Amino acid sequence: QVQLVESGGALVQAGGSLRLSCAASGDTYGIHTIAWYRQAPGKQRELVATISKSDGSTLYADSVKGRFTVSGDGTKDTVYLQMDSLNVDDTAVYICNARVGYAYTNYWGQGTQVTVSY
Repeated sequence: QVQLVESGGALVQAGGSLRLSCAASGDTYGIHTIAWYRQAPGKQRELVATISKSDGSTLYADSVKGRFTVSGDGTKDTVYLQMDSLNVDDTAVYICNARVGYAYTNYWGQGTQVTVSY
């Protein structure tokens, strides 16, 4: 079992920055990747960024490339999402995901709200 706890969500003005954190605990040795998803009201959940625990490789959605940066601490049991140049379209609940073990089981956090105002 893996537990994921997000933090850092807030209300911010357009053009501003935020840093989200996702802290993983439990059977973290089995984590393959940690990813950030987001879900806005009335929209489908979408992948924002992902980072591999083994080699630190990253992937980003086109909508956030050049503005968001995903990174991990030395163990990558805590993953950060640095979000710069925020715009109102970034408003969503940001949810942490981990894929764990030989079955790549998905674990999800509860999410943290990011609201970007004009």
